Amino acid sequence: MTLIELLKRNRSYRRFDRSVRPSQEIMASWIEGLRYTASARNMQPLKYLLVTDDALCHTLSQSVVWAGYLVEWAGPCENERPTAFVVQLLDTRLASNARFDEGLHLEALGLMAVESGFGACIFLSFDPKRIATMLDLPEHLMPISLVAIGKPIEQVEVRDVDAEANIRYYRDEEGRHYVPKRKREELIYRTIQ
Repeated sequence: MTLIELLKRNRSYRRFDRSVRPSQEIMASWIEGLRYTASARNMQPLKYLLVTDDALCHTLSQSVVWAGYLVEWAGPCENERPTAFVVQLLDTRLASNARFDEGLHLEALGLMAVESGFGACIFLSFDPKRIATMLDLPEHLMPISLVAIGKPIEQVEVRDVDAEANIRYYRDEEGRHYVPKRKREELIYRTIQ
């Protein structure tokens, strides 16, 4: 698969096959891959907690907002929840923030998950203090992102943003998920030659 193909497939998946779980080894290999991403000031302040425990995955699934634009949907039903989570942590002993690093890592993590036959959904809508307490984290490790991982069972398609510039993702009657993206022409402000 080319990088552009991986990018197109790296969507936010919200429903998963409960019979398929990523191994600790494959998840650890994704974290190994993150070592090679760029880091502002080369501080490398991010750490990761890998979760495959069923009960904890269930609790984490209930601790996030699954789809802000799908207000009528409370999240995946029990048999469609993720089988793993990756908790992205900021080590505040190393830096007070991870500006840029967290996004680079999250994109790379999603790409590696897709390349391995899995899918991910990144969450910023959660209570960091509650998650830190739940996971019994030391004070210097602050959760900054939760990433649900699993084998996707839903179809997610990219569409061009419509004439009204509506960027809200939506689902059709059959449950297909559509993600509007701005066209290339809208992204290129201008070209200087």
